[in-house]
Amino acid sequence: MPEISRNALLRGAAVTTVAALAVPGTASASSQGREHPNVRLIRGYYEAYAANDLAAMRTKYFAPDIRWTIPGHHPLAGTKRGADEVLAFFAQLAKAGFRADPIFLAADGDWVVDLHRGWSTTPAGLDLTWALAFRIKSGRIAEAINYPGDQHAADAYFWNTYPLAPIPTRLAQ
Repeated sequence: MPEISRNALLRGAAVTTVAALAVPGTASASSQGREHPNVRLIRGYYEAYAANDLAAMRTKYFAPDIRWTIPGHHPLAGTKRGADEVLAFFAQLAKAGFRADPIFLAADGDWVVDLHRGWSTTPAGLDLTWALAFRIKSGRIAEAINYPGDQHAADAYFWNTYPLAPIPTRLAQ
């Protein structure tokens, strides 16, 4: 029997759990087989993210007053306010070669729930299932709240990858 990786098992369990909890008629596809417009928006956002197309993210996907919350106790944690702060955060993730592969998307009203595999390539070392809650307003992402599958692993990775500058340098800025 082939060996199954822990991440593959967790991804499968997450998809099964969310699918079992989804309310009929609210998932990504409607009864007519058409995808919810907010799910299409998030799919487009992920395409722009994969291409590192910051201009498209700013002009097509992000509300000007977007709020993006990254939980945890690490240098990149906290709520980013406005497209400039969110894009600066993404620029830091790009330095670590972050990638995202959507697993599951569902929409209900103004909210989209997303499960995706998110991993780093430079340096490698973080490979988790993440959940995001996106609030959509006027066809744009107004808010995103990010939930890592393993907060302790995320905190450790971000501390190792984005250390704070020494205090004299940090305070001089």
